[in-house]
Amino acid sequence: MIVHTEDSRLRGLGRAPEGFDASTLYAYSLLQEDVAARVRAAFPVLGSPASLAAEATVCAQLLQTVSRGDNLTLEDQLRTWAEELRRR
Repeated sequence: MIVHTEDSRLRGLGRAPEGFDASTLYAYSLLQEDVAARVRAAFPVLGSPASLAAEATVCAQLLQTVSRGDNLTLEDQLRTWAEELRRR
């Protein structure tokens, strides 16, 4: 994915690994197992070797927010996901 924009708020975005957006959506759906399963089904890139970098990046970024006191309700699910990613 490449973002081209003149909006100064978005200039630093640039390229993202394949599956980054789907990984972000998946991460925020983890509290609802049925929704998370639907996200994975809708985006077959998730779980593939091609998306490993994106999934690991999103998971790590959100775990950093947990360490700062944000997204605390996702902590257990993120840690489980991180373990799954390590096994891949």
